[in-house]
Amino acid sequence: MMRAFSHLCRWIAERCRLIGRTDLVARVTPRHPTPEQLQAGSLVVVRDGALDKWACFRCPGGCGEKIQLSLSQSRRPRWAVRFDWLLRPTIDPSVRQLNACRCHFWVKQGQVQWCRDSGHRQVPNRTNGA
Repeated sequence: MMRAFSHLCRWIAERCRLIGRTDLVARVTPRHPTPEQLQAGSLVVVRDGALDKWACFRCPGGCGEKIQLSLSQSRRPRWAVRFDWLLRPTIDPSVRQLNACRCHFWVKQGQVQWCRDSGHRQVPNRTNGA
Protein backbone atom coordinates (compact mmCIF):
# COMPACT_ATOMS: atom_id res chain seq x y z
CA MET A 1 0.00 0.00 0.00
CA MET A 2 2.78 2.45 0.92
CA ARG A 3 4.62 1.61 -2.33
CA ALA A 4 1.52 2.46 -4.39
CA PHE A 5 1.10 5.73 -2.47
CA SER A 6 4.76 6.64 -3.13
CA HIS A 7 4.34 5.91 -6.85
CA LEU A 8 1.19 8.05 -7.03
CA CYS A 9 2.82 10.98 -5.19
CA ARG A 10 5.92 10.80 -7.42
CA TRP A 11 3.77 10.66 -10.57
CA ILE A 12 1.77 13.72 -9.48
CA ALA A 13 4.91 15.66 -8.50
CA GLU A 14 6.52 14.87 -11.88
CA ARG A 15 3.42 15.89 -13.84
CA CYS A 16 3.16 19.15 -11.91
CA ARG A 17 6.90 19.66 -12.50
CA LEU A 18 7.61 19.90 -8.80
CA ILE A 19 10.38 17.32 -9.25
CA GLY A 20 12.35 16.19 -12.31
CA ARG A 21 11.59 13.04 -14.27
CA THR A 22 12.63 9.93 -12.34
CA ASP A 23 14.93 7.56 -14.28
CA LEU A 24 15.21 4.86 -11.59
CA VAL A 25 12.74 3.70 -8.93
CA ALA A 26 13.93 1.51 -6.04
CA ARG A 27 12.42 -1.66 -4.66
CA VAL A 28 13.73 -4.17 -2.13
CA THR A 29 13.75 -7.95 -2.50
CA PRO A 30 15.43 -10.83 -0.64
CA ARG A 31 16.73 -12.46 -3.87
CA HIS A 32 18.76 -11.44 -6.89
CA PRO A 33 16.49 -10.63 -9.81
CA THR A 34 16.85 -12.73 -12.95
CA PRO A 35 17.59 -10.82 -16.16
CA GLU A 36 13.91 -11.18 -17.10
CA GLN A 37 12.79 -9.69 -13.77
CA LEU A 38 15.08 -6.67 -14.03
CA GLN A 39 13.20 -3.98 -15.91
CA ALA A 40 14.62 -0.74 -17.26
CA GLY A 41 13.95 2.09 -14.81
CA SER A 42 13.99 -0.19 -11.76
CA LEU A 43 16.78 -0.44 -9.18
CA VAL A 44 16.53 -3.57 -7.05
CA VAL A 45 18.19 -3.65 -3.63
CA VAL A 46 18.87 -7.23 -2.53
CA ARG A 47 18.38 -7.29 1.24
CA ASP A 48 19.04 -10.16 3.66
CA GLY A 49 17.27 -9.30 6.92
CA ALA A 50 18.49 -5.80 7.73
CA LEU A 51 21.62 -6.08 5.54
CA ASP A 52 21.67 -4.57 2.05
CA LYS A 53 23.91 -6.73 -0.16
CA TRP A 54 23.50 -5.69 -3.82
CA ALA A 55 22.02 -2.98 -6.00
CA CYS A 56 20.97 -4.28 -9.42
CA PHE A 57 19.69 -2.32 -12.42
CA ARG A 58 19.98 -2.09 -16.19
CA CYS A 59 22.65 0.19 -17.63
CA PRO A 60 20.99 3.51 -18.57
CA GLY A 61 23.55 4.09 -21.34
CA GLY A 62 21.75 2.08 -23.96
CA CYS A 63 23.51 -1.30 -23.77
CA GLY A 64 20.96 -2.63 -21.24
CA GLU A 65 23.61 -4.70 -19.45
CA LYS A 66 22.77 -5.78 -15.88
CA ILE A 67 24.79 -3.75 -13.38
CA GLN A 68 25.37 -5.27 -9.93
CA LEU A 69 26.91 -3.02 -7.29
CA SER A 70 28.15 -4.50 -4.03
CA LEU A 71 26.71 -2.79 -0.95
CA SER A 72 28.70 -4.99 1.45
CA GLN A 73 30.90 -3.06 3.89
CA SER A 74 33.55 -5.80 3.69
CA ARG A 75 33.96 -5.78 -0.12
CA ARG A 76 35.88 -3.46 -2.40
CA PRO A 77 34.74 -1.71 -4.47
CA ARG A 78 31.48 -0.95 -2.71
CA TRP A 79 28.67 1.51 -3.08
CA ALA A 80 25.98 2.93 -0.84
CA VAL A 81 22.35 3.24 -1.90
CA ARG A 82 19.67 5.16 -0.10
CA PHE A 83 16.22 6.14 -1.28
CA ASP A 84 13.64 8.66 -0.20
CA TRP A 85 9.94 8.09 0.53
CA LEU A 86 9.21 8.55 -3.20
CA LEU A 87 11.49 5.50 -3.77
CA ARG A 88 14.05 7.59 -5.69
CA PRO A 89 17.51 6.05 -5.19
CA THR A 90 20.81 7.85 -4.72
CA ILE A 91 24.02 5.88 -5.36
CA ASP A 92 27.41 6.85 -3.99
CA PRO A 93 30.03 6.91 -5.50
CA SER A 94 29.51 7.21 -9.26
CA VAL A 95 29.11 4.17 -11.55
CA ARG A 96 31.54 3.57 -14.41
CA GLN A 97 30.92 0.93 -17.07
CA LEU A 98 34.09 -0.32 -18.74
CA ASN A 99 32.30 -2.34 -21.43
CA ALA A 100 31.55 -1.07 -24.96
CA CYS A 101 28.95 1.32 -23.49
CA ARG A 102 31.67 3.32 -21.63
CA CYS A 103 29.15 4.99 -19.31
CA HIS A 104 30.07 7.04 -16.29
CA PHE A 105 27.23 8.49 -14.24
CA TRP A 106 25.82 9.41 -10.85
CA VAL A 107 22.33 8.52 -9.65
CA LYS A 108 20.85 11.25 -7.46
CA GLN A 109 17.23 11.18 -6.31
CA GLY A 110 16.39 8.71 -9.06
CA GLN A 111 17.92 10.77 -11.86
CA VAL A 112 20.89 9.69 -13.96
CA GLN A 113 23.47 12.46 -14.17
CA TRP A 114 26.13 11.81 -16.82
CA CYS A 115 29.77 12.59 -16.11
CA ARG A 116 31.72 14.54 -18.72
CA ASP A 117 33.96 11.55 -19.53
CA SER A 118 31.06 9.20 -20.34
CA GLY A 119 30.37 10.36 -23.87
CA HIS A 120 26.71 10.88 -23.00
CA ARG A 121 25.09 14.26 -23.24
CA GLN A 122 24.23 15.92 -19.95
CA VAL A 123 20.59 16.93 -19.86
CA PRO A 124 19.63 19.66 -17.39
CA ASN A 125 17.02 18.76 -14.76
CA ARG A 126 13.53 19.95 -15.50
CA THR A 127 12.14 21.01 -12.13
CA ASN A 128 9.75 23.66 -10.94
CA GLY A 129 8.30 24.26 -14.39
CA ALA A 130 11.67 24.94 -16.04
